[in-house]
Amino acid sequence: MTQTSENVTWLTQEAYNKLKAELEHLTGPARAEISAKIAAAREEGDLRENGGYHAAKEEQGKQELRVRQLTQLLENAKVGEAPAADGAVAPGMVVTIAFDGDEDDTLTFLLASREYASSDIETYSPQSPLGTGVIGHKVGEDAEYELPNGKKAAVKILKAEPYEG
Repeated sequence: MTQTSENVTWLTQEAYNKLKAELEHLTGPARAEISAKIAAAREEGDLRENGGYHAAKEEQGKQELRVRQLTQLLENAKVGEAPAADGAVAPGMVVTIAFDGDEDDTLTFLLASREYASSDIETYSPQSPLGTGVIGHKVGEDAEYELPNGKKAAVKILKAEPYEG
């Protein structure tokens, strides 16, 4: 799905289209809607004590931040295919690892940009310590990554399959 290396983000065509549609909505209908909310709240009078006005302005700020994030993401996007189901860990894959080779102590996660974070599955960035440690390794191989305290942690790749979300 995605891989950011330096400032490039790899996206499937489907992911690119979804983000582009969200940006078009935010810069079109959603922007007009928030402007109308602000105008209506402004007509209520004193802006210092106008909760509706302040809430609408805050919502507008969040919306504009998202517009900037999406614009930057899409400007730096490279559209490509979903990763191959060849057993090698790559962005856009659901990966299952075993900590210290203990197959009873496992973690399954989506290796992708936070844009794809879902409540259905935990998501780790390809730039995270775990992400960088497992990328490129194949099912059955051992990998290592650095913990926040500077120590190394060993994991075994149990499964790597393209995300079907």
